Amino acid sequence: MIESWKDFLLAQGAAIENGSVRHFGDPAAERAAAATGTIVADLSQLGVLAFRGEETAGFLQGQLTNDVQALHADTAQWSGYCSPKGRLLGNFLMWRHGEDYCLQLSGDIAAAVLKRLSMFVLRTKTRGRDASDESVRLVIAGPAATDAVQRAMGVLPDTPLRTATGDAGVVVRVGMDKYVLSLAPEHAAAVWQALRASATPVGAPVWDWLRLNAGIPMIVAATQEEFVPQMVNLEIIGGVSFQKGCYTGQEIVARSQYLGKMKRRMFLAHVDAEAAPGDHLYSADHEGQASGTVVNAAPAPDGGFDVLAVARMDSATAHTLHLKAADGAPLAIKPLPYALPD
Repeated sequence: MIESWKDFLLAQGAAIENGSVRHFGDPAAERAAAATGTIVADLSQLGVLAFRGEETAGFLQGQLTNDVQALHADTAQWSGYCSPKGRLLGNFLMWRHGEDYCLQLSGDIAAAVLKRLSMFVLRTKTRGRDASDESVRLVIAGPAATDAVQRAMGVLPDTPLRTATGDAGVVVRVGMDKYVLSLAPEHAAAVWQALRASATPVGAPVWDWLRLNAGIPMIVAATQEEFVPQMVNLEIIGGVSFQKGCYTGQEIVARSQYLGKMKRRMFLAHVDAEAAPGDHLYSADHEGQASGTVVNAAPAPDGGFDVLAVARMDSATAHTLHLKAADGAPLAIKPLPYALPD
């Protein structure tokens, strides 16, 4: 987290732990605000990798799951990075800013992902760097978000997964009422104050809750190499191209898509217990063997935790999933905002 920005947030009442804003004094009220109103949150807990150079698009095209050649100056996309076995090492929100291809991902894996990608640059005319502290990223979400972004930034993307660039930075529209802002540090305080006129400041866990309820997964250290992209519904949200050429893990990803039905998928659920990424799930049909894994978890406004969890389709639909043990807290499946394939 940029020190000057940290000082500003502390003056705004933020409680900061390990570079992440946990809350602004009343976590319960912040969760309630997210359920019904408009919120603004700092995203310093996330990392940003930036690649630039004349062969950047071609290099990333051969590494990531989405069609990087189709990422234009005014578009954004979800994407993933797989091991040769087709398991996700990370996933990203991607956009372009000037010469840079920007990849936003979980901060706890940013250094490892950058190191691994850089191993394959070789003589390609591109270079990657950790650009996490070159900008301030905010997210604003809720019914007043669109008008607030228009007033604060002076520009507005017209549809989701489009971007617009203004004097203060880049606006990435990630939903009908959700926006990620990548700001020049010198403009961040003024933009924050402008957004606060319409939005309640909240900590990172509140944004996590909104994101996971939108069905958007985030791979973290505890879940690296656990899932092929389809298990976390990455292709459903547009994060996988099946028309582009080869990339690392592509053969496994394509085989998962075309050879039979996926046996594991990501579900949204609620549990009246504390949950965390990597926690195992159990069901009666598997006799002590784990039948699922928590992908992401966040405190819910009415108590307990909401989770995104990958589980066997038959276990999730015909049996009750339990957290951490066969007799652990039961999960109640909730509807995702999109349909899973039959």
